Amino acid sequence: MGPGVSVYTQLQQSQGTKEKGDSFVGPFTIIKLIGKNAVEDKFPSRKKTTNPSDIVEVECSPGPVKKNIKARKSRLNGKDQRQHLVRFKHQTADKDKCLKEDAIPDGSLHLRRSRASRSTEKSHQL
Repeated sequence: MGPGVSVYTQLQQSQGTKEKGDSFVGPFTIIKLIGKNAVEDKFPSRKKTTNPSDIVEVECSPGPVKKNIKARKSRLNGKDQRQHLVRFKHQTADKDKCLKEDAIPDGSLHLRRSRASRSTEKSHQL
């Protein structure tokens, strides 16, 4: 179909020897385009082919924060830092992230709400 492309090989090296191999091999001829970032190549017979997969994993912006699930303190470079496990709107639990207070979008609003809800829960328990 078109010009040759080089293939990145650092992820395919065996664990046996620690010798530094070539970063890229090729060029290989492109047979067809599979997706935006994936192509099917024509390899020589001595190369093992694998199933086609995306070259680059696309990561979308997570969107607004739905709620603050949990807070934890961690010590980094001799300073205490508070990190919060947050869940984003319209996302599943596997997309939850642990972020610093200043990295949370609209962080002051969400942290104020979560602290208020915790204090009302404690007062109802008494």
